[in-house]
Amino acid sequence: MTSLYSPVIACGLIATLSSLPAVCNAQSPSDFYRGRTMTMVVATSPGGDYDQRGRLLARHLNKHIPGEPAIVTQNMPGGVGLAAANWLASVAPRDGSVLHMIMQNMPAHQAIGGTGARFDVRKFFFIGNTTDSPNLITAWHSTGVRTIKDAMERELVVGASGMATASSYYPRALNALVGTKFRIVNGYPGGNDVNMAMEKGEVGGRGSNSLASWRSGHPHWIAEGKLHFLAQIGLERHPDLQNVPLIWELAKTDEDREVLRFISADVAIARAVVTTPDTPIARIETLRRAFDATMRDADFLAEAVKMKMDISPTTGEISQKVAEAIVAAPAAVVAHARLILEGAGQ
Repeated sequence: MTSLYSPVIACGLIATLSSLPAVCNAQSPSDFYRGRTMTMVVATSPGGDYDQRGRLLARHLNKHIPGEPAIVTQNMPGGVGLAAANWLASVAPRDGSVLHMIMQNMPAHQAIGGTGARFDVRKFFFIGNTTDSPNLITAWHSTGVRTIKDAMERELVVGASGMATASSYYPRALNALVGTKFRIVNGYPGGNDVNMAMEKGEVGGRGSNSLASWRSGHPHWIAEGKLHFLAQIGLERHPDLQNVPLIWELAKTDEDREVLRFISADVAIARAVVTTPDTPIARIETLRRAFDATMRDADFLAEAVKMKMDISPTTGEISQKVAEAIVAAPAAVVAHARLILEGAGQ
């Protein structure tokens, strides 16, 4: 005779009790992931740093997840990161089977009440961050603009993939608070398109790209002196960029400095991976520890070196706190930032 307390019968008996649904879903992470195909969603078109990192991580992460599921990468460009984040919040299965290489500006975009954000980054679970490489405002060598001071004295046309991207945010903020003369051309499909436009002379620079991305995608441009880094975005100067000012160091007042630090804070989660709201805690813990193990994996690190890809990881727990702190920034700072970043002018 079957025991009354068999898991199958127990689940049937409590199926109508809304307070006990977790009992039926009590499945070990290894049982859940074994034989499963997971998805790594990248919010950009193929070929850029987000895409390359997502694919690199997908190739190695599964080895460290109990049950060793397959991981396939899916590009979901649209709305400069909003389409993928909104999909993750409202459509993706909430079970830990979907990962997302989230665009770094999503917490700030949410904080300022940015258009199109139908997600709450605080409800995503951060699994880990692969790099805190600084972003850079860059000028092409043929423009003659070599320093941020030059950009205060003459117009520099910079390319961006949309109004709600870092490539538009940073130069717009410096125009308003520092007095630079950037003219921003929005609407490029992605970062690679801006790079090609810069090389062709359609624009004179790029409003934002990470040092890690320049090093992995165009190391020859750096070696040949074709890129001039005007300013870096982060909370501390990168060891290799000690002569390049941080944007908040250029501020004229304490209030402006706090706004520029708010805009700079998301560099700490520059290439983070998240999963869906409501994912069972045991699976979140499993994914976070698998991520940490991958960041120490010799094969992963060797491939990253071959790709000239910077790996300076942060745990999921720390990344979560950074994202939450950005969303919870002081109201006065957020309001000032909103006026600049969401304003009609440049």
